[in-house]
Amino acid sequence: MTASASIRDTSQSGAEPSKPHLLDALLKPASIAFVGASAKVNTPGNTMLRAVTADGYSGRVYPVNPKYDLIEGMPCFASLAALPETVDHVVLGLANEYLEEGLKQAVQHGAKAVTIFASCDLTDRNDDGLAERLAQIAREAGVMICGGNGMGFCNPQIGLRVTGYASPLPMKPGGVAFITQSGSAFSALAYNDQRLKFSVCISSGRELTTTADDYMDWALDQPSTKVIGLFLETAREPEQFARALAKADRLGIPVIVLKVGRTEMSAAFAASHSGAIAGDDAAYEALFARHGVMTVETLDDLAANLLLFSAGKPAAPGGLASLHDSGGEREMVADLAMAAGVRFADVSTETLERLRPHLDSGLQPANPLDVWGSGRDFEKHVEACMDAMLADPDTAIGVLFQDIRDGSYVAEGFTRALIASSRKSEKPVTVVSNYASVNHRSLALATTESGVPVIDGTNEGLSAISNLFAFRDRRQRSRTLVDPVAAEVRDRWRLRLTNGAPLDELEGLRLLSDYGLSTARATKCSTAEAATHAAAELGYPVAVKTGMPGIQHKSDVGGVKLGLSDAQAVQAAYDDLAARLGPDVVVAEMAPKGVEIALGLVRDPQFGPYIVVASGGIWIEILRDRAVALPPLSLEEAQEITQRLRIHPLLEGSRGMPPADMAALHDAIVRFSMLAADLGDLIDEMDVNPMLVSHRGCVAVDALVVARNANSQQLKGDLK
Repeated sequence: MTASASIRDTSQSGAEPSKPHLLDALLKPASIAFVGASAKVNTPGNTMLRAVTADGYSGRVYPVNPKYDLIEGMPCFASLAALPETVDHVVLGLANEYLEEGLKQAVQHGAKAVTIFASCDLTDRNDDGLAERLAQIAREAGVMICGGNGMGFCNPQIGLRVTGYASPLPMKPGGVAFITQSGSAFSALAYNDQRLKFSVCISSGRELTTTADDYMDWALDQPSTKVIGLFLETAREPEQFARALAKADRLGIPVIVLKVGRTEMSAAFAASHSGAIAGDDAAYEALFARHGVMTVETLDDLAANLLLFSAGKPAAPGGLASLHDSGGEREMVADLAMAAGVRFADVSTETLERLRPHLDSGLQPANPLDVWGSGRDFEKHVEACMDAMLADPDTAIGVLFQDIRDGSYVAEGFTRALIASSRKSEKPVTVVSNYASVNHRSLALATTESGVPVIDGTNEGLSAISNLFAFRDRRQRSRTLVDPVAAEVRDRWRLRLTNGAPLDELEGLRLLSDYGLSTARATKCSTAEAATHAAAELGYPVAVKTGMPGIQHKSDVGGVKLGLSDAQAVQAAYDDLAARLGPDVVVAEMAPKGVEIALGLVRDPQFGPYIVVASGGIWIEILRDRAVALPPLSLEEAQEITQRLRIHPLLEGSRGMPPADMAALHDAIVRFSMLAADLGDLIDEMDVNPMLVSHRGCVAVDALVVARNANSQQLKGDLK
C-alpha cells in the first residue's frame, strides 16, 4: 500500500477537522529541520530559512549543516542526530546526488514528513531510478513527501512557508487552497498579488508519495478553506482523485481546475466514432461535470475565479446587475456578457424608479447602468444605485465595471461606495477592471481586503461570474432517476459480454431494447430472396445495410442503402452489397425522419466508462459537436447535456419542422447511461449512430458494440 493510500478517507462520513490528518505533520508541523541550510545569501539554502520565519511561524526551526554554527541568528546543527528533539518535518535542501542518503537519515531520525525541492533525477549519471528509490524508502517508512521537483508549500494559517524561492511580500491567511503540479504556477499565484489569500498553497511537483487528491482531502478538512484551485497535469491516483472531488461536492466547496495536457492523440486508435471524437481529456471532462468542478483556460482566469469564490458570498437567485462609468465600456461588457452566457438581472420597475433620482440629466435607469454624469456627489449616488440594484429580487450579484486606478479620487469614491453597499447586503459585490494592466495595486488590495474583490479583465471577471452562477444552479438542481433494469437483464448481458464472441448489429440493438431504448425492427439475411421477404414483412420503405463481420462503419464503405420502396430496389441493393462486401445484410424498417443524434460509450483506463452525446449521422467526426458525462445520469443532467450541443436549436424545431420529443430523447440518454453504468466495464467502445429524434419519438437505428475481450478480434477484422 502506498503512503498516499493510507490517508484517512472522509469522503463518505463527512469532514472531521477535529481529528488528526496524516498530512498534518507535512503541512502544519510543530517542528522543522532544514538540511542543507546555508549562510550564503540568495541561495535556496539561505532563502528557505528566511522564508520560514517571514510570516510569524511559531514552531521550532533547526538549521542543519556541519559547516556552520549559526545561520540567520539561529543555532545550526551538524546533523539530524544532533538535534535536541525528533522533528515532525525535514526539509532536504540538497542536490540530487545527496537526496537518497538525506532521506534515509530523515527516516532514521523519525521524521514523519519530508519536503524535497530538487528534481530527483540522475539521468546524466546513467541512473534514472532515483525518484523510484526515494518513493520506496518513504512508503516503507510511512513518510509523506512534498515534491520532489517542486517549490514547496505555504500554510498562511500558521504563518509557515517551506520554500527555497520565497517572495518578500507577506502572506495573510485566506480561503483559497491552491494545489499545483506546476512550480511556475505556484510562484505566479502565491508571490505576486496579495489579493489572493490562501488557506494553503502547495507545489506538489513529482508527487513521489503525496498526490493532489491527498492535499485536497487535507484542505477540505480545514475550516478556513472556501475554494480549491487546481493546476492539473494528471491524476496519479484516479480513484482517490475522484473521491476527493466527490468529497468537495458533498461539502459544498467549489473546485476550479486549470487542466493542461489536453490532446486528441488517442482518436487515431479509436474503434468507434465516439472514441474518435471524445479525445484523451474527455474522461476528465466527464468527471468534472459529475462533481460540479469548474474549468478555466488560463492562470488569469484561475486567479479571477479563486478571488471571487474566496470572498465567501454565494450568488443569489437571478442575474448580473452592473454599474459603469462609461457608456462605451458598458456596451462592450453587454456584448461580452452575452457571449459568455451571463444573464443580466431583469430588474423591476420599482428598482428603476429608485435609480432615477440618482442619475444626472440624460442618463436613463437601466441594467446595465451608466451611472457617471457630472460627478456631483457621485459617491452618494453610486452607493444608492448599487443599494437599489442589490435589493432587487432578480439580482444575483452587483458588479462595478470600472478601470479603477491608484491616486484617482473618482476610483476611490466608487470603491468606497461599493464597500458600503456590500456591507448592507448578503449578495456578492465585486469590481471588474476592463483594462487588466491598469495601475491599481494599492486600491485593488485595499478594496479586496474590505470584502469587495477586484478582478482584472472583463472576460476574466465574466468567467468568474458565470462559474459562480453555475455553482449556484447546480447546488439547487434536483435529480430525477428512472427505474433500473431487472437484475436478470443486467446479469444476462454481463454474461454475454464476457463470452468472447463479438456482438453484431442486431444483438447490439437487442441490448439497447432490453435497456428500454426504442429501436428500429431489423432482420439479418444472407440471400436476396430472404432480403426481399424480410422487407415485405417489415413494410416498405426499408433500409438494407451490410451485415458482414468486421465492418464497423458501414457508411464509410458504401454499405448502407436507404429508402428502398419495393422488392426490385431491395434486390438491386442486395446484389451490390453482396458483390462488394459479402452476402450478409441487415434489412431494417425506415425510422421516421428526424434530427440525427449519436450516443456513445467509451471506457477510460483511469476513470472507467463515460458516455458521449453528439450530433450524429455521417458528419459526426467532422462536426465534433459532443458532450460527455459519467454514468448514470438523471433526467435533469440529460437535459443539460442536450442543451450544450450546437445542434440543439434543430431539436427545438426549425424550417417548418415541429419540435422534437425532448422527453423521449432525455429518457433514451438516461437509459443508455444506465447501460454504461451496468456494463461499461465489459465494453471498450459503443456507438448508437444514428438515433433519429422527431416529434414522434426517438428511435435507434444502428448499434456498434466493441466488447473488451473481443476488441482485438474486431479491429483485426476491420483492417482486412
